Amino acid sequence: MGTHAMEQAAGATTVPTQTGLLIIGASQSGVQLAVSLRALGFDEHITLLGDEDHRPYQRPALSKEFLQGTVESESLIFRSNEYWAEHNVDLVKGEYIARIDKEADGSGVAHASSGREFPFKRLALTVGARARKLDTEGADLDGVLYLRNADDALALKARVGDATDVVVIGGGFIGLEAASSLQKMGKNVTVLEYGPRLVGRAVGEETAEYFLAAHRSRGLDIRLNTSAARFTPADGGTAVAAVELKDGTVLPAQIVLIGIGVIPNTQLAEQLGLDVDNGVVVDRFALASDGTTVAVGDVANLPNPVPGSEPGERIRLESVNNAIEHAKVAAYSLTGRREEYAGIPWFWSNQADLKLQIAGLCNGFDHTVLRRDEARGKFSVLYYRQGQVIAADCVNAPLDFMAVKNALAKGQNIPADAAADPATQLKTITTDS
Repeated sequence: MGTHAMEQAAGATTVPTQTGLLIIGASQSGVQLAVSLRALGFDEHITLLGDEDHRPYQRPALSKEFLQGTVESESLIFRSNEYWAEHNVDLVKGEYIARIDKEADGSGVAHASSGREFPFKRLALTVGARARKLDTEGADLDGVLYLRNADDALALKARVGDATDVVVIGGGFIGLEAASSLQKMGKNVTVLEYGPRLVGRAVGEETAEYFLAAHRSRGLDIRLNTSAARFTPADGGTAVAAVELKDGTVLPAQIVLIGIGVIPNTQLAEQLGLDVDNGVVVDRFALASDGTTVAVGDVANLPNPVPGSEPGERIRLESVNNAIEHAKVAAYSLTGRREEYAGIPWFWSNQADLKLQIAGLCNGFDHTVLRRDEARGKFSVLYYRQGQVIAADCVNAPLDFMAVKNALAKGQNIPADAAADPATQLKTITTDS
């Protein structure tokens, strides 16, 4: 990402003179929106603008393959320079939009902090989310890092070679992915989780316990119900050298990596007077409260897309799948069509040799079925509500994941009694609800 591949932007670098669609946020959802619009025959000019000094890239590999050096930056790039030029998309990098003036018809001008202006007929916000900061003494020391974007990944990668001890704060997906990668690179890694279990917001207790035991068996030092009191430097230095816990324990650390969640980037939406509540509030067509702006991906608070959800139930999803599917719905809106966002959310997280796949949302479950095959290293938890399967966590069990995902998409069920036998293939016992 420090290479030529990430540093060269496609398209014009002057102020666009055409006033078609302005997409603010060169994220997965921003890229997908532009691509989907062209596939639908949208022929107006598109400006895809990002505040990073890189071409649009895939983020999931930052905590895994890119950090470990098993993939190069070029392979993370979404589209070639030629693609954007051929499809009449101006790709603008390194511009931070500070203010937007917008008219009632949806047109307006976006003002960058550099002084540049970007006029538009329609506006799309695909600005994602930013890392939640930790307010702890010493958090400004050199070596206290976050991992949300390419520059974060480059900063971490540059320090890894000289580090022996790493403390990761946060036992969520990013923290565990990075901790597993750093351990594989030979580092002494300690994970501190403030809560009583790992990945508490994303999986159930049985899956959390499985990951705790699995990571500890692989040598990760994981400490639950634990938090840092301060980060300290060596005598007279400005770089972090240790983490002092609230119980007085001192852990050596040349790198402290913080992964305690994200905050949606709603600043522009708030300035525009759009409804905001844990993200930009949108309808089932990805339209914000003004009826003209679309907001897509991590930044959007949307009606729960799972078929059969309670009326009025809303959710903000942070996943590649959501970024792609939500962008397709927004593209329909921008071309004058109305296609409701309805689908089954799914997620994944690769942590060392543990490949987690999640289908559906387990909110409100009243019963679980555990499927465990120790010999093959497979583990799945199916979640049920009133006898109906609603979600599954699957570790190294892709067939279970696909069976549940397909059943949910088709409105089918997987009877709990039959699913309890781990030797049974779930696809063979799927029934109509």
